[in-house]
Amino acid sequence: MISVPLLIFAAPGGSAGGRGLGIFLFQMLAFILIIYFILIRPKVQQEKKHRERLANLHSGDEVVTAGGIIGKVVHMKDERLTIKTGDVRVEVQRDRIAEVLTAKESNS
Repeated sequence: MISVPLLIFAAPGGSAGGRGLGIFLFQMLAFILIIYFILIRPKVQQEKKHRERLANLHSGDEVVTAGGIIGKVVHMKDERLTIKTGDVRVEVQRDRIAEVLTAKESNS
């Protein structure tokens, strides 16, 4: 019994036309898989880690906003954070936090 994937590579009636279609489909599948594993999958994993970091924010954490403001979280309320930078307190949305700096990263 011949499996279905092998039938794609079989030449119908002795001509080589069917074989070209099978090779083309294989190349397209390989191209799609390469694009997925090089571009799409790493971006999804990076976004997942960022969402986890935002969910685990605590008062006292040093953060960088999307606008470039660096400060420490002093108060959290649902989707809003109060950040102290210098002598000023700024209220920002949780989604606007671009990066969470840990103690090791801020000292180096």
